[in-house]
Amino acid sequence: MLQILEVPPTDGSLTFGEYALTWWLPNLVVEATTRRGYTSNLRKYLLPVFGDMRLTEITKAHVRVWVGQLIASGAGPSTVYQAKSVLSSAFTMALDDQLVTFHPCRGVPGPPIPRKPRQVITLEQFELIYENLGDDHMRLLAETDIETGLRWGELTELRAGDLDLDSQLLTVSRAVVELTPEFHPTGGRFLVKEYPKDKEFRRMKLSANITGKLEDHIAEHCIGRDELLFSTRYYVRSEREVDLDPLTLGMTEPDENGRCHWHGTTTAYAHGCRCTYCRAAVAQYRTTRRAQGKDSPRKPRFRDTDGHLSANWFRNQIWLGAVERADIDMRVRTHDMRHAHASWLLAGGADLQVVKERLGHASIRTTEVYLHTLPDADETALNALVISARCRAAWSARK
Repeated sequence: MLQILEVPPTDGSLTFGEYALTWWLPNLVVEATTRRGYTSNLRKYLLPVFGDMRLTEITKAHVRVWVGQLIASGAGPSTVYQAKSVLSSAFTMALDDQLVTFHPCRGVPGPPIPRKPRQVITLEQFELIYENLGDDHMRLLAETDIETGLRWGELTELRAGDLDLDSQLLTVSRAVVELTPEFHPTGGRFLVKEYPKDKEFRRMKLSANITGKLEDHIAEHCIGRDELLFSTRYYVRSEREVDLDPLTLGMTEPDENGRCHWHGTTTAYAHGCRCTYCRAAVAQYRTTRRAQGKDSPRKPRFRDTDGHLSANWFRNQIWLGAVERADIDMRVRTHDMRHAHASWLLAGGADLQVVKERLGHASIRTTEVYLHTLPDADETALNALVISARCRAAWSARK
């Protein structure tokens, strides 16, 4: 039997906090990751200011002053935009539910968000990172990512059955997201969605090289059709051998007491140096002690997982160390492999529509962002300009 559902009071007594926590957020139909972001913004930026105010009391003036206070507190344009979007979403539902008679967010501008030029790693830079990953399983993951341009959630949810070895076709039909138990339907950590971000399945052709490597990987680890291609259970922790001759490494910058210490020593690490060599010195020191039975062996640090690779774990334990050892003078994220995939294809003459379909973009305008992102992307235009100028000069000379 259908029950009469309780609805929010319409007498104007409802506060923003009561409405947001009791009616708006619980009845909002959004992805789990979106709900997590909304909840974070609500708790941090909205409830402390608007929580005790009645919905009908909040005006455009309140919102305008609030935006100004966020900017004055040092919040970036993107942060202000996201917080204001959450407030606007709540009032859109309140207006539809006839709890308020106007929308206080409409017409209130936020700070402009500048579009910064995108930096894309080159093939040479990726090869340096690839060589410093230090583990064959992680190298294969990075190589697959750079060739497919998959998002992290799509890449780490790939299963052996998604790959057709005969036709070299890869089907992207799911994605996994990592959540805290608060936002997981069953209190877990990894939530598998039966569709990728664009909510459309897609297929892409792989090269014979990467297909062969994936086939060998599947055979070596006896991976079943429904098992993950990339998983924590295939990762082998390896100790990296690093040359720790202090005489060739030099000394650290002066510490707070004005003292310098040799790089590649536990002393320098104890005084705050976190370079590759000082960390390696401490790691080798601890390894030696464990081998002598002086310390209890420490297990590899993995998050509580069902086999899926955690993005934070991969970034902190694998990726950042490889980037540092590669000595690349730019900030490189794991998501930049997706950017590199798109930029390399377009720079090589690939059709824009084909790249859009491989990446799973909803709009081709999103794909167009990757045009002219490589350092030498404008050389063709410049060369054409030079040739044109020379032709004009030659034509003028003939006259």
